[in-house]
Amino acid sequence: MMAKVPYERSSGDVFADIGFSPAEAAELTAKSKLIIAIKDTITRRKLTQQEAAALCGADQPTLSKVLRGRMESVTMDRLTGWLVALGRDVEIVVGKAPRRNRPGRLRVTEAA
Repeated sequence: MMAKVPYERSSGDVFADIGFSPAEAAELTAKSKLIIAIKDTITRRKLTQQEAAALCGADQPTLSKVLRGRMESVTMDRLTGWLVALGRDVEIVVGKAPRRNRPGRLRVTEAA
């Protein structure tokens, strides 16, 4: 008989689950989605990291580090700039104030 391994059910937000505040988790989730969009764009355009970095005005080691998930050294502004440089449209929409007395939300959605 196998021993039961203890586990904790995920909330659906890995960053919140590992202890980040709601605001930090939202920013890290948004950055992750932007990085995935950059990676998808590079793949779709069949660019090397060197070619993509040149288009983005970055060096290849920095781009590589970000594509491997090292987000602490890159801002959302820089990530959106890279997407634009790679030929993607980036749209930022500021919505209405929340109905209840709660903080707003940060959300990134990639269009098909």
